[in-house]
Amino acid sequence: MLQFSRFSIVAIVAVCVFGVLAAVPNLLTKDQLQVLPGFLPKSQVTLGLDLQGGAHLLLEVDTDTVIEERLEGLAEDVRESLREARIRARRPVLDRDARAVTTTLANAEDAAAAREALEKLAQPVASSVFGGRAQAVTVSVEGTRVRAALTEEGIDARARSAVAQSIEVVRRRIDELGTREPNIQRVGERRILLQVPGVGETESLKEVLNAEARLSFHMVAGNAEPSNPPAGTMVLSFADQTRQIVVERRPLLTGENLVDAQPSFDQNGLPVVSIRFDLAGGRTFAEVTRQNVGKPFAIVLDDEVLSAPVIREPILGGQAQISGSFTIEETQDLSVLLRAGALPAPLRILEERTVGPGLGQDSIEAGKLAAVIGLTAVVVFIVASYGLFGVLANAALLLNIVLILGALSAIGATLTLPGIAGIVLTIGMAVDANVLVFERVREEVKAGRQPFQAVDNGYRQALSTILDANITTLIAAILLFQFGSGPVRGFAVTLGVGIVTSVFTAVVLTRLLLATWLRRTRPAKLPL
Repeated sequence: MLQFSRFSIVAIVAVCVFGVLAAVPNLLTKDQLQVLPGFLPKSQVTLGLDLQGGAHLLLEVDTDTVIEERLEGLAEDVRESLREARIRARRPVLDRDARAVTTTLANAEDAAAAREALEKLAQPVASSVFGGRAQAVTVSVEGTRVRAALTEEGIDARARSAVAQSIEVVRRRIDELGTREPNIQRVGERRILLQVPGVGETESLKEVLNAEARLSFHMVAGNAEPSNPPAGTMVLSFADQTRQIVVERRPLLTGENLVDAQPSFDQNGLPVVSIRFDLAGGRTFAEVTRQNVGKPFAIVLDDEVLSAPVIREPILGGQAQISGSFTIEETQDLSVLLRAGALPAPLRILEERTVGPGLGQDSIEAGKLAAVIGLTAVVVFIVASYGLFGVLANAALLLNIVLILGALSAIGATLTLPGIAGIVLTIGMAVDANVLVFERVREEVKAGRQPFQAVDNGYRQALSTILDANITTLIAAILLFQFGSGPVRGFAVTLGVGIVTSVFTAVVLTRLLLATWLRRTRPAKLPL
């Protein structure tokens, strides 16, 4: 246990040096970081909302809008299904109170064919956590009257999906803004708690969150007049509100097939947004443009037409440009929204507030005080109990704190108030392994072992206990990180990092220091 190869010594020293270099940027200002050489680490620990302040928003997903859109989509599905089956019927009528769609067949003889054509709309959904299945839509045909209704199970499944998707879209949008470690969690059935550290005001944040960013491509409905749109079409206005056009209701392609969007410039030097589709979207876009050369199609964002160019030639390669009267800032904002995806439903802001850094500064000072008191108590106790061995353990403990700070900086972790508590707890735990080893060494000395052999046996006998204790605590930290959120995850990160660094400093670094001291001094008796 006390034999170290040259490679092992170099590796241990390299880890310590890297940890120190990674921790140093936290002691420097932004201006001082700029003058550092490029090969040195420059990342700093990000402070959480409870330490540096930020924005706090409580959002509610408007699931009623999702249900309304699903009902309108069901009406369109009923119309398309009957048309494909060549069954004549009146335009479907929405019964919003009953959440159903009704229509009347032209011929009663088509009832059986209509039922068969509409059965495919009754998609199954999960109705319980135990894997039960239910129908999202029920279809009934009585005489010439056809009725398709949304079921409660289908409505609940759609609402749950909308909330889950909204959380993911909000997370992507916040990440696109460059904010690290926001706290985004579900509250109740329809609400989302959003806490973003470092944001001084909420207006820009609300603008990003409230934008729906629903991108779609629709064929223009020939020479149809906005005053008399045909069935299966809708009237949309241009973004500049100059005119209206009629487009087909069913989109050719949606933003779901979008994989990238970047601000760019066209051949005339005007700001545009360059977009790129995935493989399936690229094939669809190429096929649609190939079949509709010479016809106009509309690029629609949030129910407004950005442009309606004529397809001059097939657009291959899965890439296109969105043009309009954009400024450079607008193309940047639009690119962020498109990359993050569209919200499935509007978000209502129920509560908003800006948390100032004053409370956070108090928390930092309290954390520093607790860390100093804890560290001092541990240092005094370990030196009083183990003498020179305690001095070496304290040196390793101080380096352990530096390594924790360096590791948090390197991984870009966010330090919260519970995270500070995790570091303080780690200070107490860091010497636990050394205490186990030193007590074993004492037992070996009492048994008459020579100094070198006593230290070697002490490490061998204590190693399994040290690993078992720290691995079980590390598993707890991993579970807290996996299933916790916000401050709980901050505590789990610092605890987990502290466990890894404390095992390294206690089992590896302190052992190397003791082995070096034993070889150089060769004491006849251990000062323990």
